[in-house]
Amino acid sequence: MTLRFTLLDTHQHDRNGFICGEPTLDAYLRGQAGQHQRDGIATTHVLVDDGDAAHILGYCSLAAAQTNIGDLQPADRKRLPAYPVPAVRIGRLAVSSEGRGKGYGRLLLGHAVNGGMQLRIQLGVKVVLVDAPNERAAAFYRLHGFRETANNALTLYLPLGKG
Repeated sequence: MTLRFTLLDTHQHDRNGFICGEPTLDAYLRGQAGQHQRDGIATTHVLVDDGDAAHILGYCSLAAAQTNIGDLQPADRKRLPAYPVPAVRIGRLAVSSEGRGKGYGRLLLGHAVNGGMQLRIQLGVKVVLVDAPNERAAAFYRLHGFRETANNALTLYLPLGKG
């Protein structure tokens, strides 16, 4: 089994075969992910096994974003200018039902954060944002170092280090 990440290809990847158990995440992959990618709104990165590259094991969608400096914890506001903070937003992250418990969620999250780090080097991005759909998802992100914003316990961010 050789796992890899690739951008969603609506002609190659079996979006209809992906089931994660959360209907809104399944519907996004089937109906909107390709359109958002074509329109430059978000990119969708899929985790596949080279042995069956059409079968999607999980996915995450990423988009450019910003947050207000006041949304960050006080310690993370230091040395930042008083205008919106550049960010990458994890719009959605889902693991297929058969892939649960195999660490694919961690792999997807790591891929998203690595993408944020690359953008930090190339463009200037300070944090990765995520709007967790529920407390269970928020706990997953907190476990991996994400912090709550000042205004919403389900909107979390991960600082991308210091220059």
